[in-house]
Amino acid sequence: MAVALVARRFGVPYTVALVLCGLLLGATHILPTPHLTQELLYAVFLPGLIFEAAFHISLDHLRRNKRTILLLAFPGVLLAITLTAGLLLAAPGGWFSSDAWIVPLAFASLITATDPIAVVGLFKVLGAPRRLAVIVEGESLLNDGVAVVVYTLAMLLATGGKVTLFHASIHFARVVGLGVVVGAALGFAVSKVIQRVEDPLIEITLTTVAAYGSFVAAEQLHCSGVLATVAAGIVCGSFGAPRGMSETTRVAVDSFWAYVGFALNSLVFLLIGLEVSVGELLAYWQPIVVAFVVVSIARGAVVLVVSAATRGSSERLPWRWGVVLTWSGLRGALSMVLALALPPEFPERDLVIATAFGVVILSIVVNGLTSGPLLRRLGLAGSTGLADERGPASATGKNLVDAAMP
Repeated sequence: MAVALVARRFGVPYTVALVLCGLLLGATHILPTPHLTQELLYAVFLPGLIFEAAFHISLDHLRRNKRTILLLAFPGVLLAITLTAGLLLAAPGGWFSSDAWIVPLAFASLITATDPIAVVGLFKVLGAPRRLAVIVEGESLLNDGVAVVVYTLAMLLATGGKVTLFHASIHFARVVGLGVVVGAALGFAVSKVIQRVEDPLIEITLTTVAAYGSFVAAEQLHCSGVLATVAAGIVCGSFGAPRGMSETTRVAVDSFWAYVGFALNSLVFLLIGLEVSVGELLAYWQPIVVAFVVVSIARGAVVLVVSAATRGSSERLPWRWGVVLTWSGLRGALSMVLALALPPEFPERDLVIATAFGVVILSIVVNGLTSGPLLRRLGLAGSTGLADERGPASATGKNLVDAAMP
């Protein structure tokens, strides 16, 4: 709460302030701090954060921008991983050139997924174009799952497994497709129960079951829990809520998930700062700077390709939007947790972990702090706003929480 008040007073993005506060607390060792582990991220943070975003995103907006979002989230991620790995191999210094391509490939796969939380929050404050925010948020909902699948394949190769292009394609399709089917099925089942119940507490609990249950079920079936939760959230938000919830219930559900998103965002960004050792970052500052530049170049190239692919369609991206999409590619907790999950015998493990942490911190602090001035400079602040277009119940519910949020 103190960070929120200070951030609002000085006009600093809240998530950036939390990371800086975490860095300070971690450096001073004032408090015993929990570690941001894969189990904690998967059991607590990811399902809640992903479901909250998917539940509140408009399916109509996704449909109108589906080509752009899918290009960014699927071939865009694969292109970004390829470009990042290739540029790191050719980068001066030779930090990522040992063991041929496995080190840069692993790093590229874990660092590619974007985390738009800080940027989308800033979009809301500044009133950026609604469609731009939908593209940024929609892409991030999907590219997490894609990046995790590629990371898993890279780990299989690193441990001596044999993966052909055909088998990799089949594995990718199964993990992605089955994850979407599992999430959509559970979201549809929960939505049908919601239509037969009129009790806000029970309906809130049902959406919680959809959020965490879809993730757990998909992981048990060895498919993408991230994409399962995305599918469940979209189905519950665009099908279950409008058809099965009264206005009063919708206000309660929206308020609950808005608070859950706020609380989880606050904790995860604070833990990001606490997890980082400033001394280790300084020891690896050269590869961190090189990797940050390479990741930014790869992101820009992907946005340029997608812009060219959509130029003649109704989803054409103005050049100013391309600049914002490039600069809004922040990295977050998922990249750090995947780095920590590298096996102990992985070559250059300490280098990959320190570089991943450094790139995450740089992207949050540098990109996060400059996104606001960039939007104003490009004339995109206050252009159309991000007013909720999902109906009076949704708008009322979000306003109740937005009034208390930084």
